[in-house]
Amino acid sequence: MRDVDLLCLGKNGFHRMHYVEWGDPDASDIVICAHGLTRSSRDFDALAQALMPAFRVVCPDIVGRGKSEWLEDKKDYSYAQYCADMAALIARVTAGSGPRHLHWVGTSMGGILGMLLASQPKSPIERLVVNDVGMIVPRAALERLAAYVGKDPRFTSFEELAAYMRTVSAPFGPLTNEQWHHLTHHSALKHADGSWGFNYDPGIGIPFRESALEDVNLLGVWDQISCPTLLIRGSESDLLPREVALQMTQRGPRPRLVEFAGIGHAPMLLTPDQIGIVRQFLSS
Repeated sequence: MRDVDLLCLGKNGFHRMHYVEWGDPDASDIVICAHGLTRSSRDFDALAQALMPAFRVVCPDIVGRGKSEWLEDKKDYSYAQYCADMAALIARVTAGSGPRHLHWVGTSMGGILGMLLASQPKSPIERLVVNDVGMIVPRAALERLAAYVGKDPRFTSFEELAAYMRTVSAPFGPLTNEQWHHLTHHSALKHADGSWGFNYDPGIGIPFRESALEDVNLLGVWDQISCPTLLIRGSESDLLPREVALQMTQRGPRPRLVEFAGIGHAPMLLTPDQIGIVRQFLSS
């Protein structure tokens, strides 16, 4: 695994985006893995290790998360900025001589980014994995996210943070102690006063609080996607209702739908069955 930084440009100047990279840097097949709203690049460690014999795997910390810089103006946390940053990342990882084949795996927010980018004319994305997000995002699910996104809980110990993580992220499903520790460790930030919190900018919640929450409609985006697509859903997900997932299989890229029982939002692509589905799709 290699740690890399990339300078990206926004309305208020440059900012630094961090990403981790696995596999042969000269590989012609590249997979970009994009995480969810409050998550980080390290969610994909297990998937990247499974893919890297055949793929170069690139996992960014979307700005304001993980080891990436926090934006000065919190209103700049937007899909327009995230797409611009991802375009810069795509330009970097596809540069050089020889063919490059780009694939995208996105969980939740990362899945929306994948849809937005794959829907563009002449998009370089050849295969798309959309993990537990759809062409309609229900208002009720957004209200649930808004209830905790942007808050800055503090804990006296890492163990308290880990217990809280298991509670708020219980929809991830039955994970091992090692997997929970991995997710918590790479989500944690120890503050100067010795307290523990999460390593994302609480300012990412400002767009939630300053706009009226309503269903997000991405039908027009979905219908513009033509590359082979895999749609993954947790069977108990509130962010991707089953009726929406089934409708998605009948329009746009007409993806294959795979559901994982006993999981809400979202499957974390940590277990062998989840990893195997993604690897099989990307390798086919």
